[in-house]
Amino acid sequence: MVWERLERHARATADRPIASLFEDGPRARDFSVRAGGMLFDYSRTGIDAQARALLVELAEDAGLAERREAMFSGEKINETEARAVLHTALRNLDGGPVLVDGRDVMGGVRETLARMRAFAEGVRAGEIRPPGGGPFTDVVNIGIGGSHLGPEMACRALAPYADGPRVHFISNVDGADATDVLARLDPRSTLVIVVSKTFTTVETMTNAATARNWLAATVGADRAADYMVAVSSATGRTAQWGIDPARVFGFADWVGGRYSLWGPVGLSLMLAIGADRFEEFLRGGQEMDNHFRTAPWAENMPVMLALVGIWHNQILGHATRAVLPYDQRLARLPAYLQQLEMESNGKRVAMDGHALSRHSGPVVWGEPGTNGQHAFFQLLHQGTRVVPCEFLLAAEGHEPDLAHHHRLLVANCLAQAEALMRGRSLEEARALLAARGLEGEELERQARHREFPGNRPSTMLLYRKLTPHALGRIIALYEHRVFTEGVILGINSFDQWGVELGKELARELEPVVAGDIPPDGRDEATRMALAYLSEE
Repeated sequence: MVWERLERHARATADRPIASLFEDGPRARDFSVRAGGMLFDYSRTGIDAQARALLVELAEDAGLAERREAMFSGEKINETEARAVLHTALRNLDGGPVLVDGRDVMGGVRETLARMRAFAEGVRAGEIRPPGGGPFTDVVNIGIGGSHLGPEMACRALAPYADGPRVHFISNVDGADATDVLARLDPRSTLVIVVSKTFTTVETMTNAATARNWLAATVGADRAADYMVAVSSATGRTAQWGIDPARVFGFADWVGGRYSLWGPVGLSLMLAIGADRFEEFLRGGQEMDNHFRTAPWAENMPVMLALVGIWHNQILGHATRAVLPYDQRLARLPAYLQQLEMESNGKRVAMDGHALSRHSGPVVWGEPGTNGQHAFFQLLHQGTRVVPCEFLLAAEGHEPDLAHHHRLLVANCLAQAEALMRGRSLEEARALLAARGLEGEELERQARHREFPGNRPSTMLLYRKLTPHALGRIIALYEHRVFTEGVILGINSFDQWGVELGKELARELEPVVAGDIPPDGRDEATRMALAYLSEE
């Protein structure tokens, strides 16, 4: 079995320094992939030619090619919910028909995109304006999970291209979130977008009701809905809110929340950067789709990114991965990927209903560089656990007058990757301190604190500049990485039953917290917390 052969190979090469692999030829060239102007370098990992061949064999044995085509062709690969998985159709700008239950869905996709374009450009041009006159100067996106993380991440990432109304985000049901956002805005010039496919998501609808009351207090209850837009398929519920059907943008159940930025959920992004740049974003994703569908496995960027993840997590047992964008405007990318990967592949049951025989997805976390260097890099370099790192870096920034900042940023990123791999030996540390005049027991003690074990793996994704097109490629790259890992692990990456139990219990507990019913049947710790919270 390929899994066992990979594990044997990993054990046989466990003591081999990653740096030594560079002695056998042009390793960086041979263990990297180029696609669409991006370069993915995985040469600073322990993967050698034999490991790569076995990992590719693992993907082939899992039926990756067949599952990939099943997804793109509209088969219901989300088997637990009997749904197709077609977020790729939302960016299928130049492709042919996509069938779901024998019906081509592309007509509806194009119609919705055209409606989004007309609305967004109308708002940006001041043709669609508040009833009181003047343009909409601000937009508030209210959603949670994929209805929040994607748009917020993308709006931050593409801030240099934002020439429309200012966009703000409310997601947390904590009243502080809504208060802090709305307090600095004028309701007379604010457009509120409520993003909830069912229009029943508790956190979103609670925040939406608060925003509606905030609008009504200034413009009147009878006019509040004129300042609202819905991204939802529940047209009956949006009508009950009084939202004009022309301002309701729906999407099908074959688009999962964490994969939905490409369609109406991305309306706030389109309002910020404009419809043409939003289309560039879609084309970047489409370009990565085409690469994923056609490139040989070893030259396929999403597949190799996934196989590196499998090597580090399932084969070597590294339970976490750090996403480290050396790009401040990608500050929310780690959180976005946290949901994308952990909600998709955080499973314990295979597609056939049996328990998994090995671990599923890793814990994903991270921060932008260089901030992380002054926070958690100590553990990355000298901690007792190995954390594979994934660096992202642009060749150029958006501030030519601050090019010296970008040079320093690049130097730091490359230095961290090199330091993680190379480390510093005890002998080197001794020599360093001896040159400073230390000697004897003090030199030995201090040298041990300055020893770096090295051999810490990392990858690096390089791109020219963070444009809408580049961001589209990056997001689609990680989507297909998650899909590939899920196929290899034999799990369904497109459901999320793990979030349901907590929601059910919260609904049960709300009247208990309100004091309407007693906490009968709750565990002792819950009862103690309730008692404390009710103390005067």
